[in-house]
Amino acid sequence: MRRRSYFLPVMGGVLVLITLWSACVGSYPLSLSQLWAILTGELRGSMEEKVFLSLRLPRVAMGVLAGGALGLAGGIYQTIFRNSLASPDLTGVASGASFGAAAAIVLGAGTGWHIMFGSFVAGVLSLLVVLVLVSLSGMEKMGSYILSGILVSSLADAGLMLLKFMADPERELAAIEFWTMGSLGTVTAEKLMPQVLFVAVPMVVLLCCSRQAVMLSLGSEHARGLGLAPGVWRAVFLGLSTLMIAGVVSITGVIAFVGLIAPHIAFLLYRRRNTGYFVLCTLMGSVLLLVADILARSLYRGAELPLSILTVLLSVPVLAGLICRRKGGPHGALV
Repeated sequence: MRRRSYFLPVMGGVLVLITLWSACVGSYPLSLSQLWAILTGELRGSMEEKVFLSLRLPRVAMGVLAGGALGLAGGIYQTIFRNSLASPDLTGVASGASFGAAAAIVLGAGTGWHIMFGSFVAGVLSLLVVLVLVSLSGMEKMGSYILSGILVSSLADAGLMLLKFMADPERELAAIEFWTMGSLGTVTAEKLMPQVLFVAVPMVVLLCCSRQAVMLSLGSEHARGLGLAPGVWRAVFLGLSTLMIAGVVSITGVIAFVGLIAPHIAFLLYRRRNTGYFVLCTLMGSVLLLVADILARSLYRGAELPLSILTVLLSVPVLAGLICRRKGGPHGALV
């Protein structure tokens, strides 16, 4: 227990260091001394301050927020579904959001605001369809949610392929492909602020309700015995997670594997599912996404790599190590 207590402050310190590093890296690099001068007002009105406030700060803030949301959502999904492969894609929110963004692009919406709106609405609608299908099935078992999510994801993917076929190859198709690979390159303060509530508020509520998530992981019968309504609480967790992820995807596009891998790393370190575990999932997701974004800006001179390329590459060795150490735990950890 004493060993576990160190992981949260250590990971918090790592996140602070990575955040500072991310704030310095870019086509217009900043030093730590310049960051301090900006924060203290010594460089007021300078180009460094404009770069930091208008571009670098919103990007880093979105990286912390988006990574934390993906990591926390993955931890919630893997806990309540008791499935090591559960991730935010399970309810079709990522596929639905991609379809909404692609529809906005092909229909000629033109502005980033329309794309964000289309992505967010389609992501939320995906969850509503899943909940309707589960309700019509008359069973609120975990398998019903998974199968409904697969169905919705398949339909959204089919619609996305159709939109790609209809898209202008020189302009619209490239925009759709880039969206489906994720990026923080287009994040600005104007885009970030309206979506903060859709991400930060569900995140706080989910962390406060982590005890109920652990109770759900014991199974429906045990949860009822503890005074919990499994169907209601499962819908609450899915709804809040989907709202959170839809808010992220509507700004960043689809970012692969962070929601899958961050909870596994957190469980390897913490070895217990409780509030501390979910906080560690959040911190780990932020660290992974910021590291991927730093690499995206640094590896290829003159251009920025899509985030999903880096998040997949970062995840492969971790997943390979987990597979080699697998012992078949019933709670969905690959350890």
